[in-house]
Amino acid sequence: MSQYDVLCIGNAIVDIIAQCDEAFLTDNGIIKGAMNLIDAERAELLYSRMGPAIEASGGSAGNTAAGIASFGGRSAYFGKVSRDHLGEVFTHDIRAQGVAFDTTPLEGGPLDGTPPTARSMILVTPDGERSMNTYLGACVELGPDDVEADKASGAKVTYFEGYLWDPPLAKEAIRMTAAHAHAAGREVSMTLSDSFCVDRYRAEFLELMRSGTVDIVFANSHEIKSLYETSSFDEALSLIRKDCKIAAVTRSEKGSVIVRGDETVVIHATKIRELVDTTGAGDLYAAGFLYGYTQGRSLKDCGDLGSLAAGLVIQQIGPRPRQNLKHEAEQAGLL
Repeated sequence: MSQYDVLCIGNAIVDIIAQCDEAFLTDNGIIKGAMNLIDAERAELLYSRMGPAIEASGGSAGNTAAGIASFGGRSAYFGKVSRDHLGEVFTHDIRAQGVAFDTTPLEGGPLDGTPPTARSMILVTPDGERSMNTYLGACVELGPDDVEADKASGAKVTYFEGYLWDPPLAKEAIRMTAAHAHAAGREVSMTLSDSFCVDRYRAEFLELMRSGTVDIVFANSHEIKSLYETSSFDEALSLIRKDCKIAAVTRSEKGSVIVRGDETVVIHATKIRELVDTTGAGDLYAAGFLYGYTQGRSLKDCGDLGSLAAGLVIQQIGPRPRQNLKHEAEQAGLL
């Protein structure tokens, strides 16, 4: 029996979320809808200009791990924080949500040059779109020494975020974890994270898929078109089905499409009352999908669970579910 359903690996980030208007983005040179990497000085500047904010542990793969636990799945997480206030916040939050998190934090402090725990200033415009401004801090220190072989080989699926390709040491950690997973007969999945991330690492992402390092890919319609440098969604979908075992592609209000070989499964979006904040939508879709997948459910069921989780999180401020997703899925007749 496997020790965990899903091992998630990502940038351990505390999210600082505030609402703003379009003019704030323009005035501060922020690319709307993207994850913008910033330095410590820029982080302090934006923080000083933001309105009232909510602080909560986040990070793409961390959100997915929390979502899987909310469904009742067994999830674990690799991610680097510092031994500081935000590091304590992150550690407490993710463990409180039922996720196994044992990565050793960085010791030291500002006086000896130890980077602080990462934080992301997330600006949410009235249309619900989120623009992320991320200072990676301690995240860049995640490396091969942080790979726990027992978790890597003991999880049914390992899932990592494409954002990890920004810090170089993390690439080594991912490849090492994937080797442990595949040696144990497990599968590896990734999310493409965002289209700007794809632009930076297109060749490497394709190599991960075509080499068999990655079995399952999560993306949205913009990311998949960027990956194959085409304006045609149908063309991109036909190409990705040749490059990986399974691809799950989200399309906002159009739902999602899942492909496996010649098989195509179309999933409808969950009906919502009000779009509040799209932060975490893709992360929670992956959580629902992977929970279903590791429980042996059909691709249709996996997609429906993902759609439910994404639909719930976009109706609130913040990237992690406030509801018990297992209960919500049971109420919807999905479990």
